[in-house]
This record gives sequence, C-alpha cells and structure tokens, in this order.
Amino acid sequence: MDLFQSESPFVPLAEKLRPKRLEDYAGQSHILANGKPVFQAIKNNNLHSMIFWGPPGVGKTTLALLLSEQTQSEFLSLSAVTSGIKEIRAAIEQAEYNKNFNKKTVLFVDEVHRFNKTQQDAFLPHIESGLVIFIGATTENPSFELNNALLSRCRVYRLKSLNESELSQILKRAINESGIDQLSISEEASECLVQMADGDSRKLLNFLQICFDFVAESESSQIDMKIVEEIATESIKRYDNKGEYFYDQVSALHKSIRGSDPDSALYWCCRMLSSGCDPIYIARRLLRIASEDIGNADPKALSLALNAWDVQTRLGSPEGELALAQCTLYLAVAPKSNAVYMAFNKMMSFIKESKDAEVPMHLRNAPTKMMKKAGYGQNYHYSHDGPNGISPCQDYWPKGLAKPYFYQPVERGLEIKIQQKMQWIQQQKNQSGRGQS
Repeated sequence: MDLFQSESPFVPLAEKLRPKRLEDYAGQSHILANGKPVFQAIKNNNLHSMIFWGPPGVGKTTLALLLSEQTQSEFLSLSAVTSGIKEIRAAIEQAEYNKNFNKKTVLFVDEVHRFNKTQQDAFLPHIESGLVIFIGATTENPSFELNNALLSRCRVYRLKSLNESELSQILKRAINESGIDQLSISEEASECLVQMADGDSRKLLNFLQICFDFVAESESSQIDMKIVEEIATESIKRYDNKGEYFYDQVSALHKSIRGSDPDSALYWCCRMLSSGCDPIYIARRLLRIASEDIGNADPKALSLALNAWDVQTRLGSPEGELALAQCTLYLAVAPKSNAVYMAFNKMMSFIKESKDAEVPMHLRNAPTKMMKKAGYGQNYHYSHDGPNGISPCQDYWPKGLAKPYFYQPVERGLEIKIQQKMQWIQQQKNQSGRGQS
C-alpha cells in the first residue's frame, strides 16, 4: 500500500512519513550526534526529563516518540490545548500501572506552555519520584512561559530549524516512498520547495502532498517548477504573532537601526509587514527607537516617528506602510545617542534608592497669602530676568541630597551643541560662585 492508498481516513503526508527509526530522523545533530547529551541518554538507557524548545516542524514530537521506543518505554501523549487535570491524572494512573510491571513511561506534553501554573505543578511530584520521564514540547521561550519549578526538574534542549540539506533529505525520502511509479522532481522545483518550507519539515511535506495531487491528475510523473508555482504563488514567511519569531524579528529591526544599517533595517521592517505584523506595532517600536537610540542627537527623529504612526493610522495598509519605511530608513542613518535613555534609567534607580527629599522652599508654589508668609517661593529668582535668560545663582536640587550628573550628551548630532550649551551654563554658575551643587 502506497502513501495514497488507504482505507483509513485521510492522514497527512507528514504523519505517514514520520520516522520509525532514529537513523531516519533529520536534524538536531547538536544533541543527537555521538557523544551529545541525548545520544548518551539513549545509549545508556537512562532518559531524563526534558523540554524541547523550537519552531514548528523541526521534529519535537517525533523525537520524543523515538526516544520512547529506543528505551522500551510506553509513550503517553497529552496536548495542552485539549487536555486538563483529568487527562493528566489518567496518564499518571497509567504510569503507576506500568511501574508495577517494571515498565518505564515517557509522558509527552505538546504545547506545554499552554498549561497554567496549577497544571504544570501537577507533574512535579511524579517527575521528582521518577514515575514518569517528562518530555515537554514548546515553541515559546521556556524561561518566560514555564514555571521555574518545572524547569528545575527538566533539561531544556533548543531544537533548531532544519537546514536546506536536511530538508532535501526529507524530500528525497518522501519521493522514494511515494508509491508513484518513476516519480521524480526537477532540481529547480526541489530547491524551491525547500526554500518555501523555511526550515519547517511539516510545511515541506504539506507542499509536496499538493504536488502529488497535481501529478496524479496529469500524465507526467515529474514535479517541475510549473507545478510548484501553481501550489504556491507566494511563500508564506514564518511569523508567530507575539511568539518567539515575532520578538526575534523585532529585535533584529531594532538592532539594525541602532547599528545604522538602513538596508538591514528596511529588510526586517518589510519582512514583518509581509508576514502579517500589525503596522501599528512597528510604528510604536520606531517611536521607542527614536527616543531610546537617537534622542537629542536628532530630535526630529521623534517627530518623524510620530508622523509615520499618524500616516499609518490615517491611510491604513498598504499606503501607510511607506511612511513606516521612510521612518525606518531615517532612523537608521540618524546620529545615535542613548544619553537620554541612560540618564532616565539611572535617575529612576537613583530615586528608588535615595530618600524622598523635600522640595526646596524657594521652588514651591505660593498661591495663598498664608503660604507666602510661611516662606513658600521666597528668594526664587525668575530666570527670564537674569542675564542670558538664566539665574546662575539659583539652585534647583533638593538640599541634603548629593547631586549626580547622569545626562552626558554624546559628541554626535545636535547633542554636540547641547553639550557645549551645558558647559557654558556651568561656566556662568561657576562665575557666580554657585559652581556644581
């Protein structure tokens, strides 16, 4: 019986081709090669509880199943999407039954990050006692999504996206086991399918299954570019809204702008837009970058970011996205300064760590006669009446509190002139005898 002849309901190609032997498993050599931790665990028949963290389609479920078979353990599978405490208890009862017959149990939990704290805690005593070998699979960063108690009992393994060589290996195996006489695939079509898969074996096999359908309806037995173009006029880029890939791409955009690389910055901006990111989220991020990484080196950057957000709101997509691209390129080539960002963070920390100082009496508002009589606002010097619009002898810092100087303009962009102005103001204070307070 070939991959397409079955009396059972439809089964996806990815499921039919799920490797039955570890030798057929593609990828993850960093944990499965000879001498690597998971390889050693299999070799010594001593599996430990673990978390598989990686993008979709890299073989997390398959690897857990193979580990179970390699160590002659019963494989119990739960999905955090459809399971609850009732299903967890049933799995634990089965594990206790297995223990009576000296049989080990691998308890696999897919999408484990979707379980709440109580559900995650339900596994702890059974992992601790060794009743189950717990294997969790997640596409999200375990540090953010899983309880520390669960993480402390499991070893986390990062599973990587499959490279083109590994995907080609899977594709070749699928062609060979297709059951279609003399089926072949052109080199160009093979390369295109691999690129469209974007590191995801499940996506690759789903594309291939549609190709098989086209071949079955035609007289040809070759998958060529014409068929590939029919099934995917536009490759859907990997993008997980508010997930791991989302934040990776946001980080790449931010760092490209900070690093003054306009083409890279525009690439990540367009990559996110083409993958379905909300343009308003990008607008908010650009606004933050304008303040955090450019600041007073080019204050126009903040205005441009606000304008880009406004244009996107008014025009929507796709017209408004050009303004986001314009802003992205401007921010990338603008002079950079994090002086405001650093000063703000340092001052916030300083305030948390220091005592609450009183506002000096001369700086207090005095709207009533009683407050004026109490000394509110007394001896305050109106700056506009001073020479050059400053009051060199006026002190604005709370008494009894050592004054730090956190804002240090950089020698780039407008902050060069700001630094010069601050030095001139300090000179005026020094001449008046105030100096630094």
